[in-house]
Amino acid sequence: MGPASTPLLPHVDISWDNWPKRRKTRSKRKPHHENWTYELGRPAANTKTGPAAYTQSVCGECCTRKTRIIDVVYNASNTEPVPTKTLVKNCTVLTGNTPYREWYESHCAPPLGRKREAELTPEEEEILNKKRSEKIQKKYDERKKNAKFSSLLEEQFRQGKLLACITSRPGQCGRADGYVLEGKELEFYQGPEIK
Repeated sequence: MGPASTPLLPHVDISWDNWPKRRKTRSKRKPHHENWTYELGRPAANTKTGPAAYTQSVCGECCTRKTRIIDVVYNASNTEPVPTKTLVKNCTVLTGNTPYREWYESHCAPPLGRKREAELTPEEEEILNKKRSEKIQKKYDERKKNAKFSSLLEEQFRQGKLLACITSRPGQCGRADGYVLEGKELEFYQGPEIK
């Protein structure tokens, strides 16, 4: 009798149940039910990308905003969440940049993430150059002097997407909080070995 005569086994998922294990007396347990979905060994709900907004923060500016997660780009520990777009802790994701750009333009006043040739609409021009009191204008001028973004981050603002890292555990707490990548970390994730 060779392998051709062995019966086909049903597809078995990884599971967290304990009924296939033996008892402490070493006797076998009888399976009293089929496999249940909640016993599967896979991430729980709230781990898929979708229209929901999640909180991400820009560390250098101490600014936290709710933004949309567009795509899962990279995961260092396991490549499986990338094609399935599953949100797990420490995975790198693409997020929308609109809330950060709006905050930055209202906080520091210079336009950010726009092409150099592009002209501002009258509404945007009015928001950026509106009349302010001397005290507030002095504050804005001070912020303009110190407001410097790295060229990599500015390029991302121009593209309309920011790389971010998730710090919470979406499968356990149902939230995908994280931070926008900056500095050396951003350089690493834009390097050739990641792409």
